[in-house]
Amino acid sequence: MTRPDLSRLSPEEKDALILALLERVAALEAKLNQPAKTPKNSSLPPSRGQKANRPPRHKKPRRKRKGPGVTRALAADPDQVVDCQAHACAHCGTAVTADTQRLRHAYDHIDLPPIRPVITRVRLFGQRCPACRRRVRATPPDMMPPGSPFGPSIMAMLAYLHHQHAVGYDRLSRLMAELFGLRISEGAIANALRRANRPLQGAGTAIVERLRRADVIGCDETGARLTTADQGTRMGWEWVLVSDTTVLHRISPSRGREVIAEVLGEHRPRCWVSDRWGAQQGHADTHQVCLAHVLRDVQYAIDAGEIGFAPALRRLLCWAIAVGRRRPDLKDSTLAQYRARAERRLDHLLALPTVTEAGAEVLRQTKRWRSQFFTFLTDRAVPPTNNASEQALRPSVIFRKVTNGFRSLWGADVHALVRSVIGTGRLNGLSAHQAISRALAGQPIFAA
Repeated sequence: MTRPDLSRLSPEEKDALILALLERVAALEAKLNQPAKTPKNSSLPPSRGQKANRPPRHKKPRRKRKGPGVTRALAADPDQVVDCQAHACAHCGTAVTADTQRLRHAYDHIDLPPIRPVITRVRLFGQRCPACRRRVRATPPDMMPPGSPFGPSIMAMLAYLHHQHAVGYDRLSRLMAELFGLRISEGAIANALRRANRPLQGAGTAIVERLRRADVIGCDETGARLTTADQGTRMGWEWVLVSDTTVLHRISPSRGREVIAEVLGEHRPRCWVSDRWGAQQGHADTHQVCLAHVLRDVQYAIDAGEIGFAPALRRLLCWAIAVGRRRPDLKDSTLAQYRARAERRLDHLLALPTVTEAGAEVLRQTKRWRSQFFTFLTDRAVPPTNNASEQALRPSVIFRKVTNGFRSLWGADVHALVRSVIGTGRLNGLSAHQAISRALAGQPIFAA
């Protein structure tokens, strides 16, 4: 704020300035009296929260176990078996024979062999055709095409380490050289990941087709830094759509509803699970708002001093979520009664007065979104929160913090495809590396 020249102000202008400054002071004091935003009462990520110091815990000494204890189970199919026979008694030195001995103890010794790349020299022979006199050359093997010397296993390893564990190109180059004896430059790594885009597109298309048949879809979005030569660095958005068998990631410059419309096409699911962002609305017949987000807003109102409406609403939502955990053991008629009871309790709560601005805001939001609070009580396939989508986005958030975003659009596309393959594979019983390997080989990643 620029300090005015008070000598040139009239008495009326000075009075107006004093009143404006008093209003500013009052607003700042009111802001100081508000509770701080934390991950527990807002949408701040856990990394933004203040980690409190905790005193050391004095544990009681553990009692000695009775019995033989627990050890690692023996492998069902060991690669090698080494039989050791006793030659003499350890106590008196008497010689013993092998035919009278029986197994006393067995254990597994586990180790990794030296891992080195397998180099296959492909030689293509040819000649001149005796009939037309044109050159003829042999066809290269399908799994070893000319061009890049690196095979699908190396490509899968690079994609796994980079996109699953956020290993940067420099460290990835050193890791491949030191662990596997494979010298590969950062540029070669980038080219290999870029070539992975084409085989991964097939898996991405299959995921979209499966998603367009889902009845319940959860959706969320998070920021993604995009850097291009023509537009510089800007904030884009990584979207995720989750069903019971699929996870689809899309990175787009837009945070608008057109991204969802492009993915879904003509499909309209039965229920949509998301937060209260406007672009998330109107994509399904019914909607379930994420109650975890609502509970954080309620907690902020409680921290701000709301003593009536907010605590009662928190008790109601926690009770409804507890009922939702018991859905497998309850009949449809019982669930319908529970939902009617929850609606009646909410009607009663909306008549309660509020004493703080934060409480009034929660009351206003509750009146607006109440129709989406309890969909999960009568639809067994609908979760009460959008945690599945947030968990699917969490690795991408870590990737963004470690790598500081994407330096190219193709890098963002490959990351979205790899995360889609990994998430879908996990829902279908595949590990991350297995899912990437199968997708690069053109094999299905869905359970049969």
